[in-house]
Amino acid sequence: MKNFAVATGHQLTTYTAAEVLRAGGTAVDAAIAGALVACIAEPVLASPLAGGFLMVSPPDKPVQVLDSFIQTPKRKRSLADVDIREIEVDFGQNTHNFHCGAGTIGTPGLVPGLFEAHAQFGHIPMTELAAPAIELARNGVVITEFQAEVLGYVKAIFMSSENSKALYAPEGKMLRVDDILKNPQLADVLETMALEGPRFFQEGEIAQALLSLEGGHLTVEDLKSYRPIGRKPLKFSRSGVEIDLNPAPSLGGVQIALALQALPPDPDNRLLARCLFEVARIRKETDLDHHPLRGEKIMLDAEMVASLRKTLKSHQAATRGTTHISVIDAKGMGAAFTLSNGEGCGLIVPGTGIMANNMLGEDDLVPDGVNSWTEDTRLASMMCPMALRRNGELTMLGSGGSNRIRSALVQVALRIIDGEEALEPAVLAPRMHIDDTPHILDFEDTGSEEWRDAMLAEFPRANAWLNRSMYFGGVHAVRKTKNGFEAAGDERRSGAVLTK
Repeated sequence: MKNFAVATGHQLTTYTAAEVLRAGGTAVDAAIAGALVACIAEPVLASPLAGGFLMVSPPDKPVQVLDSFIQTPKRKRSLADVDIREIEVDFGQNTHNFHCGAGTIGTPGLVPGLFEAHAQFGHIPMTELAAPAIELARNGVVITEFQAEVLGYVKAIFMSSENSKALYAPEGKMLRVDDILKNPQLADVLETMALEGPRFFQEGEIAQALLSLEGGHLTVEDLKSYRPIGRKPLKFSRSGVEIDLNPAPSLGGVQIALALQALPPDPDNRLLARCLFEVARIRKETDLDHHPLRGEKIMLDAEMVASLRKTLKSHQAATRGTTHISVIDAKGMGAAFTLSNGEGCGLIVPGTGIMANNMLGEDDLVPDGVNSWTEDTRLASMMCPMALRRNGELTMLGSGGSNRIRSALVQVALRIIDGEEALEPAVLAPRMHIDDTPHILDFEDTGSEEWRDAMLAEFPRANAWLNRSMYFGGVHAVRKTKNGFEAAGDERRSGAVLTK
């Protein structure tokens, strides 16, 4: 009988997590080791100077969420005094503008979060959990086709400084498929971190190196005072399934909760498309982005849910850089860990081999424009690890994909909950995404004619994508049932799974 399941965005991340489980580690041990490897093997999507959200479902205990996402600095410098540059990233059928430079770096929380999670749920020493990442950083990892594609998207950012070019474009061209990425400086950093703990990043040499970047907002106090936050999950049920989501200030959790509470059982595709649009509209009207705690109460109020149900019923009658790790161990502990570096700030912190985050330059997180963030505040995020529980079964899942995370998780969750589908078909089914503006639906034209006709009937200006695309997120999911374990990795983002 299989006794664990792992699903991540890279074969090395999955293999490392599985080896930790085979050595007797917990699901959280496996997620920690996997996250460190992701910082080597998935360098655009994960970084030790970034952040994330970890959801843990201990056996026979309440689900917990550990928020180790980015905190805004305690003081804001004027635009004239900070280093901020605008970069356009072309995703093929969509383009997005991002900002990089030292002025976009927020206070990172990933390393303090890893050690807090380890203190609460870990079993294997951190030195052992960090060893695979250290070895890979020192000896090198092979650039996969997907990672080469991602590097291509952010080429302008990763070639915007000499130190970054030296690491990711050593011969003047971005690393390509089958090239080897070595990062011995990062190997040394992780080796010391495993011995000294988070203080090395918050007060030691890494903190000093990060603060040496010119044109940033961060101060000694920002790094020293950062603390991970434990949160109670956003909880509700649908069709007998208990659902746990990332709570406010997460932006993704509340939108997913509203959609899943308002939709009727087994909604058709037209209704689902309309629901995603209406949720995005309500998000804007309730000003969720600026006031996530207040917005969560308004959006999930019984009257709001009933109003959306009524809207959907009338329609029914008419007939950036994010990665995710999901693990369930032999004892039934589940861990869902979503982490992100944005697109990276374009600068390598001196002597570390680490590109810091650019979260203060993310339009999704700072919607009123660059430098419009509020001081000393935990940034909201679309990232939303999830737990689904029904009749003793546990499913852990999450997704990368920035603003598309909510759409991806709603669609996969509906297939698992209402359709009772196996994980793989639920993850690989064609997807859609829509915001309240500019009212254009994006959808993968990889399904049936009925699917295509439904999309175009509801939104005639729909934008059809002819293949599965990383644009629509990357849902990695694992499940424990009475018969064993199941895992599904999303091929849109190079999903890799192992069960045993």
